[in-house]
Amino acid sequence: MSGDIRRGTVEMTAAMLISGTIGWFVVMSGQPVSGVVFWRCLFGALTLLVICGALGLLRPGIITLRAFTIAVFGGIAIVVNWLLLFASYSHATISIATTVYNTQPFMLLVLGALFLGEKITATKLFWLTLAFAGMMAIVEGKPQAGGASDGYGLGILMALGAAFFYALAALAAKWLKGTPPHLIALIQVATGMLMLAPMTDFSQSPQDAGSWAILVSIGVVHTGLMYVLLYGAIQRLPTHLTGALSFLYPIAAILVDGLAFGHALQPMQIAGAAIILLAAAGMNLGWTPRWLRPRALQG
Repeated sequence: MSGDIRRGTVEMTAAMLISGTIGWFVVMSGQPVSGVVFWRCLFGALTLLVICGALGLLRPGIITLRAFTIAVFGGIAIVVNWLLLFASYSHATISIATTVYNTQPFMLLVLGALFLGEKITATKLFWLTLAFAGMMAIVEGKPQAGGASDGYGLGILMALGAAFFYALAALAAKWLKGTPPHLIALIQVATGMLMLAPMTDFSQSPQDAGSWAILVSIGVVHTGLMYVLLYGAIQRLPTHLTGALSFLYPIAAILVDGLAFGHALQPMQIAGAAIILLAAAGMNLGWTPRWLRPRALQG
């Protein structure tokens, strides 16, 4: 294993494990979702501002007006994504919300076909259908007690909405090839900070050091540091390895949810989660089922 591959693997692993713990931090912050996202954007922006300055990315002319506008659009999408994902935790648990959120590649597949002219092959359609089947299994595995099922369905819809807006942000990133990724991230969180400032109730801000530490961590570690690790890994790793290691995120989230909050998945939910993650793996890693391969490649 080369030095770059080894370093990239460590960076990607760390980024995914950090991402997998964010649900715990969001819940333990005790803040309204909009407040959590505002403080994430604020502390994330401060962190990324320092990083971009150190990398020399703040000099004039480094980004065009068109690229800046697209980055702002991506920032709006990524912030709505965070709002929906964090809100879904209280309805469908961190485990289920994170698993459903991992339908993002399929959202991007459809958006790519609509706006970038990318072809949806039979193999991609197969994985999309399989992911939909997994989604149906999760929906059928809803809690049976009281009115929880209504909230459960809302949580799943929120997680799906979060995946859609993440795909919009990813689509924007596809139009920004050549633009420094750390600068894109800075523009995104700065956009979110300006978006949410008017609607944030600062009277509900934390009153103790522990709660502030959680919010600072979400901004500095789960945003600033995570972006640096993620982009460093993407630059060093082949696509298939990046895709494979990305599945540490939902696995870590499921483990954290179980250990910290005692949320155990029901058999139908486990089956649905496994199907979705299998479909996402097949999509990301370019697997082709045997019966869909051209005859000349079989055997």
